[in-house]
Amino acid sequence: MTVAPSLVPEPRFRINRHRWLAWIGSGLACLLSLVGLGLCWLHPSIRSPLKPGLDFTGGTQIQVVRACGSPSASSGSNSDRGANLPCPAISAPQIQQELARLELKAEGSDQLPNLGSTNVQVLDKGRSVVLRLPALSPDQGSAVLEDLNQRIGPLQKTGSSIDTIGPTLGSRLLQGSLISLLVSFVAIAAYISFRYSGVYAFLALVCLAHDVLITCGLFAWLGLLRGIEVDSLFAVSLITVAGYSVTDTVVVFDRIREQRKALAQLPVVDQVDVAVDATLTRSLYTSLTTLLPLLALLFFGGSSLFWFSVALAVGIGVGSWSSIGIAPTLLPLLARR
Repeated sequence: MTVAPSLVPEPRFRINRHRWLAWIGSGLACLLSLVGLGLCWLHPSIRSPLKPGLDFTGGTQIQVVRACGSPSASSGSNSDRGANLPCPAISAPQIQQELARLELKAEGSDQLPNLGSTNVQVLDKGRSVVLRLPALSPDQGSAVLEDLNQRIGPLQKTGSSIDTIGPTLGSRLLQGSLISLLVSFVAIAAYISFRYSGVYAFLALVCLAHDVLITCGLFAWLGLLRGIEVDSLFAVSLITVAGYSVTDTVVVFDRIREQRKALAQLPVVDQVDVAVDATLTRSLYTSLTTLLPLLALLFFGGSSLFWFSVALAVGIGVGSWSSIGIAPTLLPLLARR
């Protein structure tokens, strides 16, 4: 059953009137992302589109917490006040220079690790230090801890941790993450092609590539400017973003298909505008309710989940935008052909 054009309510928001602004904004974001990925690839210390973390490269991560202040042993309250005193100032280059002078004992026929290339992060105003080094044996890791205790200590015994991942396991994790992303993309394209048509599947993959590219581009720039590394949690966030993006896009596509049957007398552009206007409120509410728990993770989830939450929040925001501003504006062009 078709509806007369005069009975169709005027959409509150016509996305196709602003499609050039949508395309220019997304195009600039994609261009900046490609530039960031390219600069990461050309950077001599990265040599990959994103700065890989310990999960993918293998190595040893040492995290220590400094026992700052000079607590008094006579009073518990004085001890608490002493523990809250600021730590003596230290810098990442200073720690790198000290580690470069450290001589470790070789383990059997293995070569001595090069500590001069250690990645150092100073957190919490100098209270916490995170080191990413080549793979170390337990004795070598203990030697590094003893050296740190002498140079930047004293260190809290309960706050120190040593995590080691072999290079073979790291390469397997990287390969598995890439295969998971590829399989998810292929499965999404196959489902939409079966459920709708090849045009819809193509647009869904365009939006999917758009969302993943911008999310990766942000972390490429973060790796260049702040040394942020990506790990296995980042791969999980990309797969989650892909699923959310396609779900949101499918909802818009489903409403467009309904409107094309009901408003067959109207041009495709008007049908798309009516469909997007009908799903706009639902898409915005869904995105906001999804972002609320992510904001809680950002503020209260701790350092281990912070960048995972950032990747999810950015990907969901970009995915909502592509479902509203990219796929519906490209559909009339492809429908004409």
